[in-house]
Order: sequence, then C-alpha cells, then structure tokens
Amino acid sequence: MVFVLWIYFEFCALVFVISIFVFNEMTPFAKKVYKVVSGIPIGQVRSYKWVAQKTGKPHATRAVGQILKHNPWPLIIPCHRVICTDGKLGGYASGRKKKKTLLDLEKQIRKDMV
Repeated sequence: MVFVLWIYFEFCALVFVISIFVFNEMTPFAKKVYKVVSGIPIGQVRSYKWVAQKTGKPHATRAVGQILKHNPWPLIIPCHRVICTDGKLGGYASGRKKKKTLLDLEKQIRKDMV
C-alpha cells in the first residue's frame, strides 16, 4: 500500500511539473478551453459549441476542436466528453472507437454511482 501511494504521489508531482511548463506555452484561450472541459462531469457530454460559448468565444467551435486535438493530458482533461452539436462523436486523437468506449464506460460508472 505504501509503495502504491509513493508511486501515486511521484506521478502527481511529475504531472504538476510538466503542467507548469506546458501551461506557460498555451494561449489564454487554450487555457480557458481546458478549464471548461475539466469541469464536465463524468458520464456527461457537452458540445464543442457549448465549450466555445463557455469560454466567451461562441463562434470558436473549430478552434476548440483543434485545441482538444492537442490535449497534453487526455487522462486528466477529459476531452473525450466533448462531442458535436448534432450528437455525433466528433474526433478523438486515439480514435472514435476509443472515445465511444470511454463514454460508455463513464456512463456506466455514473449509473453505478447513483
């Protein structure tokens, strides 16, 4: 158990250090996009348009998609929870099949939590 906790904290420290360097290189808009997407609850989805609106740039839907395409922390910033306005999955760096699998898994987790 102690070893597992040590690995966890070492990983968190590494992510924190990397985050400082990567965030310094981001545009203010990219930072807003990642912050908004980080707030999407597990088992839920939002549209690229919704994310753009929440950042204050309602017409920047494509820019949101491009920023999420280059998400440096896909396990931390849940870009797979962002879909097209018409309900289609949209793109995902690891492929649409993995995106659907993640979304289905999270829906089940959310269902089990309630």
